[in-house]
Amino acid sequence: LDFHAIMHWGQDVALEKNYVPSRSQRTRSVLTFFAQDSSTDTLVYANADLTKATQAAEVLVFADHWHWLTGAWPHLLVMDQKVTTQPILAELHRRHIDFITLRMRSQALTRHIDALPANAWRTVRLDRDGAYRRPKVVDEQTTLSNYPGTVRQLIVRGLGRDAPTVIITNNRTRSPKQVIERYARRMGIEQRLAESIRSFHVDALTGSVPL
Repeated sequence: LDFHAIMHWGQDVALEKNYVPSRSQRTRSVLTFFAQDSSTDTLVYANADLTKATQAAEVLVFADHWHWLTGAWPHLLVMDQKVTTQPILAELHRRHIDFITLRMRSQALTRHIDALPANAWRTVRLDRDGAYRRPKVVDEQTTLSNYPGTVRQLIVRGLGRDAPTVIITNNRTRSPKQVIERYARRMGIEQRLAESIRSFHVDALTGSVPL
């Protein structure tokens, strides 16, 4: 699951401002939400009728849509940390929908990571080509400010980033290797989307969007 902001070119447009990564700024744009099936790379859901007031709950709208189509809740939802909020994650858990997402790094979380002893880290071997195949992981339970109970938290370093990656999930049966690799697949989907936009302008608006 992910958002994509499509810029609008023109004057006096009645659209909200959203962050556009290609411009590194907030500008008037259409905020879209989409879901892609990981096993087939098929786009299974999209919506361009979003506002700031409704965007966090779009995950639940998609879950309802999937339940209506298939008679069952989605098995697993993988998303960036900006897609939704902790209360929405709690509702997904209440519906027995597994999720994997990132956690925003706060000062308190950074202090916690810095204080972890050396023996808390375990090396995981990933099935991937190139570098960064043996990251070190801390697999623990933690609490969030607006999420009831506890979630599973994986702190991962050695993935080619300066700061550790912090993954949270309500799934407690997958191995750390499976969780990391599953989230990494989302990054590949995001990269392919970006390539299509740069090469073929697949998100270009052909005209003004009436609201």
